[in-house]
Amino acid sequence: MSDLIDTIRPLAKKTDSKILMVVLDGVAGLPLTTNGETELAAAQTPNLDALAVEAQLGLIEPVGPGITPGSGPGHLSLFGYDPLKYVVGRGALSAVGIGVRLNAGDVAVRGNFATLGKGRVIEDRRAGRPSNEKNAEIVARLREAIPEIGGTPVEVYTESEHRFVVVFRSRGLDEAGQGLGANISDVDPQVTGVQPMLAVAGDTTSAPTADLVNTFVQRAEAALQGEPEVNGVLFRGYSDVPHFPSFANIYGLRAACIASYPMYRGLASLVGMDILPVEGEEDALEGKVRALTENWAKYDFFYWHVKKTDSTGEDGDFAEKVHKIELFDALLPDLLALKPDVLCIVGDHSTPSKLKSHSWHPVPLLIRSDYGRKDLAARYTEEEAQRGSLGLRRGTDIMPLLMANALKLQKYGA
Repeated sequence: MSDLIDTIRPLAKKTDSKILMVVLDGVAGLPLTTNGETELAAAQTPNLDALAVEAQLGLIEPVGPGITPGSGPGHLSLFGYDPLKYVVGRGALSAVGIGVRLNAGDVAVRGNFATLGKGRVIEDRRAGRPSNEKNAEIVARLREAIPEIGGTPVEVYTESEHRFVVVFRSRGLDEAGQGLGANISDVDPQVTGVQPMLAVAGDTTSAPTADLVNTFVQRAEAALQGEPEVNGVLFRGYSDVPHFPSFANIYGLRAACIASYPMYRGLASLVGMDILPVEGEEDALEGKVRALTENWAKYDFFYWHVKKTDSTGEDGDFAEKVHKIELFDALLPDLLALKPDVLCIVGDHSTPSKLKSHSWHPVPLLIRSDYGRKDLAARYTEEEAQRGSLGLRRGTDIMPLLMANALKLQKYGA
């Protein structure tokens, strides 16, 4: 069965219209108490409210009913790539996002620095969210302690806060064209109060890589002994080099990414978007507005990402997530001033503060254009989105809808 990309590609046409996709990472949530409000509902968002009145709303499931998406699958879905078909690990996204070149046979791994207590029990999966400076200090120590394992070169890179990237470099491909395999189970149990897990290979090709990962974990803990918080490492998101159809080739769009975090820049880069520099502190919204304004004439599709709506949810900080939503709302008029022909506001998944993690709950979708039908939704919230005319959809439906609203799709069939 062909996917939607095969249908859209021959229908796409060039026009002067511009599409702005705003991704509020993990924006959807849950009420803390029965019959309470979600973070979106609790936030004071006069600009989003006014926009919702003149837009179409609905809900999306990025992957499918009951499936909790990672950031990679969630974003691929938003960009129109079926995440069940186009699979990429977090490691490759992070590596590409920070400018690391991956070669055939290499395996990239996404890591979290963690705090381990007595008996190697995980006390904090994010090691108190260390500063980027502390991250770089720890990475330098690991580089010195673990330059290679059994002759396999090992490279360690800073990503952001508690995140880092490890690349195991293949020493060459075998006769079948295979290098290191990436079919490996997580070290990160994604809960506290337990020990890190052993990496287990899912096939024979990946068995050497699992051994490399387990050895790295042991040697890293030895190198970080004495650190009060950053004294352990957790791994998930193993990946080799992915190859995706080009976003420009599918949709005929000149596309740009405005994001701070390396993983999201990496994902946009893998599908062929240009990565625009962002000034200011990490995830500074003002810098992202400047980048958008300065480059508005050069592109016809912009992916504009906000991270802190997700990380505050992961921290279980309901009030701070509300605050981050309100900060975005305050800057929304700057985006509207550019007069995008089609504006989309959506999340890549839900991150309820109540759960302190991603969740399976549908995410509100808003689309505003001159060609949308009026509906009953009056706010950009989970509850109001249920009243919207767009209904409940798969995430992969979004790009065709945006293209149609931008008048960038030809008629299908006679």
